[in-house]
Amino acid sequence: MIFITAKFRVRPEHADRWPQIAAEFTEATRAEPGCLWFDWSRSLDDPTEYVLVEAFRDDEAGAAHVQSAHFREAQRTLPPHLAETPRIVNATVPQQDWSPLGEMAVPEGS
Repeated sequence: MIFITAKFRVRPEHADRWPQIAAEFTEATRAEPGCLWFDWSRSLDDPTEYVLVEAFRDDEAGAAHVQSAHFREAQRTLPPHLAETPRIVNATVPQQDWSPLGEMAVPEGS
């Protein structure tokens, strides 16, 4: 799968509304057949920073995402709300879902 984490620094005046600003893009991406997940989190330390964790089934699904109409629309509509260019980590990993964190395993029945 293609695993991507991106940090978005949002202008302070738009930070509280970022989930609504990005909602259409988020919903459309989650509906893509090759999207495994597309999840936003807000930093606990910096209220203007959002982290996007996303995954796509394979290279073809990732290419379909960046070639989609909603991606092109997001390229036009989201940057005016940002304080800087988002930063990204993009990797191909040999799995299709999250793996258990064995070091913090919760015993069955707990």
